[in-house]
Amino acid sequence: MGKRGFIYYLKIYKKIVLQDLHSKMSYRADFIISIIAMLITNITQLLTFWVIFQKFPSIKGWNYHEMIFLYGFSLVAITPECFFDNNWKLRAYVYSGDFIKYCFRPLNLFFYYISEVVDVKGVGQLFFGIGALAYSMSKLHITLTFVVFIRLLIALITSSLFMIAIMNTAAASCFWVLNSGYIMTLVYKFKDYARYPITIFNSFFRLIFTFVIPIAFVAYYPSLLIIRQNYISVLTWISPVMAVFYFYLSYKIWMKGALSYDGTGS
Repeated sequence: MGKRGFIYYLKIYKKIVLQDLHSKMSYRADFIISIIAMLITNITQLLTFWVIFQKFPSIKGWNYHEMIFLYGFSLVAITPECFFDNNWKLRAYVYSGDFIKYCFRPLNLFFYYISEVVDVKGVGQLFFGIGALAYSMSKLHITLTFVVFIRLLIALITSSLFMIAIMNTAAASCFWVLNSGYIMTLVYKFKDYARYPITIFNSFFRLIFTFVIPIAFVAYYPSLLIIRQNYISVLTWISPVMAVFYFYLSYKIWMKGALSYDGTGS
């Protein structure tokens, strides 16, 4: 963040976010409807799990409550991505030429652009995910001790960094790819696979979801710290370091594209 300190940026971020939230709260009906729609979507997806497990006792060795844990874990893990929701508008700003206005602010470009928008609908998703986690942990007889809480917190932060990094990288493609909207949408769709254990996929997709589009790190590998402690892989142990590296790499890619941006040329 250059010469400016963390506290300075934190104060600015607070002001920008409060302004954005104030603007959104002026349309309360839209906010409430969005929350309800999100809850209905998540309930429907949980019912799908329930129907599947009425026919099958387990999927590749994963039982119903373990799958609910993965589902809840993934919901909580992707919630911080709501603070980076402005990535969805990046393509429009770049192609219209409006992105140039961010290049003249005396602030870190990435920080200023991303902080403009917060997707408050993520609040409903967060609470639903916490509820699913609490329910599944009680059924799996996992006691939330201090050690388990710390492991869970580290796992969730790790997963969140991976999800944010994936979306940062996908969004940044608009600086070089003309039809980058398809990339953003396709990559975001892959997040639905995060709620499934990587072991249910064949070797090709395991490779893709682990090293190319690391969706497996949004829930599966970090969650092993909690529900499958006897099956923890090397990737689970090194995932926090990988998450920090991947997030930093996505930031550098985003900034490289942004700093090379010179408008539409018209």
